[in-house]
Amino acid sequence: MAEKKEITIKDLPGVGAATAEKLNDAGFDNLMSLAVSTPGELVNVAGVTEATARKIIRAAREGLSMGFESGEDLLKKREDIVKITTGSKNLDALLGGGFETGSISECFGEFGASKSQIAHILAVTTQLPKEKGGADGKVIFIDGESTFRPERIIQIANGMGLDSGQILRNIHVARAFNSDHQMLLSEKAEDLCKKENIKLVIIDSLTSHFRADFSGRGQLADRQQKLNKHMHTLMRLANQYNLAVYVTNQVMARPDVFFGDPTAAIGGNIVGHNSQTRIYLRKGKKGTRVAKLIDSPHLPDGEVVFRVTEKGLEDEE
Repeated sequence: MAEKKEITIKDLPGVGAATAEKLNDAGFDNLMSLAVSTPGELVNVAGVTEATARKIIRAAREGLSMGFESGEDLLKKREDIVKITTGSKNLDALLGGGFETGSISECFGEFGASKSQIAHILAVTTQLPKEKGGADGKVIFIDGESTFRPERIIQIANGMGLDSGQILRNIHVARAFNSDHQMLLSEKAEDLCKKENIKLVIIDSLTSHFRADFSGRGQLADRQQKLNKHMHTLMRLANQYNLAVYVTNQVMARPDVFFGDPTAAIGGNIVGHNSQTRIYLRKGKKGTRVAKLIDSPHLPDGEVVFRVTEKGLEDEE
């Protein structure tokens, strides 16, 4: 019995050599990338009609047998998920073992709540072997607010007894100068994911450029639409390459809240619904930090206290 021929992009209906080249140049170089795309994206990059784009997407999905699968199959897939340690046993326990690959985790809080500190720590711990709580992989750091500090990476790596030079070489840093540039960098991150074993993508901060570029209520719909596209790009990276996405977010005071904490994360439901795990960080007593798990698909709400030190995070007894 002859083996079933593997379907390539050129085998899809409506894809000739020229269209295949355009798709490839835009990063759509495998069936999965086409199967999870939208007709609008393919119309823009390949110059095909919307009807042809729909045919291409449908054929790509059929080639991958995308459809319903049993809960047992999904459980087996979840066995591939890696939990990345924060260095704090209490925070790891709150997160069910650490930050998960295959999903987006969001930390939001006021300035100085240690959102960027956790980003730097994860950039180091991701590179640890799996048996030590890492993912044995490299890191992409998209820096939106000029927060990345190689000196801090060296401090954390030295505190863990690691080769700081090698740790720094395994972190790919890009400075984002506006929201369009940030979106472009997240799309270009896929090129690195194909070549190297990337296990963590950091966006610090997710919404700062979107707030600056789209000010006022008149531009709110445009801002949310672009933010939604950006989050979907990050979700696709997380799913396709089984990597963790860690995003930091700013907060605003809600004037309609009279009792309790009036702070809320920027980005509204667009960011909230696309982030699987959401953590609210705030300053605690005597220089401590408090992490509160706000939302998770399978973990109970709770909060823990920790301290940021030169070596990383330490639990507060």
